[in-house]
Amino acid sequence: MIRILIADDQALVAAGFRAILDAQPDMQVVAEVTDGREAVDAARRLQPDVALLDVRMPVLDGLEATRRIVAAGLPTRVVILTTFDLDEYVWQAVQAGASGFLLKDVRREQLLVGVRATAAGETIVAPSVARRLVERFGRLPKPGADRPAAFEALSERELAVLRLVSRGLSNAEIAAELFVSPATVKTHVAAMLAKLDLRDRIQAVVAAYESGLVVPGETHRD
Repeated sequence: MIRILIADDQALVAAGFRAILDAQPDMQVVAEVTDGREAVDAARRLQPDVALLDVRMPVLDGLEATRRIVAAGLPTRVVILTTFDLDEYVWQAVQAGASGFLLKDVRREQLLVGVRATAAGETIVAPSVARRLVERFGRLPKPGADRPAAFEALSERELAVLRLVSRGLSNAEIAAELFVSPATVKTHVAAMLAKLDLRDRIQAVVAAYESGLVVPGETHRD
């Protein structure tokens, strides 16, 4: 059972997420709070598997709540809920230790995939968020620019996996796309991260855009 904490001061948003998550046989919302301080207290007390935190909350914002949850060494993995006009906060959340990023208007299916993947130890980032991060903070390559040498070490299958990671797909979804097992995908992701000297999938997505492997404006499944 995946135990989930929801922290959002918008009652309708929180209620909508709770209704979707509680309807799943493998998920249980153990707490619903309205500010960051309550989120940290609930995380310490209940130690849920996943915490969905809004960026802007009263008393304590989602960024500081994330820092405190991570610093406390709790097993809880934080997913930041964001909107396009809050992109600047997402970059700070990466540094704070967040494990995933979803848009607040995420589709039901993607919410469920994101929560399950995060609980399984994956890092999930909505591709729309990644594109905006790169456009705002990254260095997009000039047309015709050579790809960084590190990418030459990637096999064709690892490049394919990186492209699919950049679309926001989980290991299970990538496995279905490539007709391999999730364990095989996990191995490819680990090898790809090691060869590129990257920490997690978030850095991989940004690197894919910066290198020109994935181009803003291409069709992606958000």
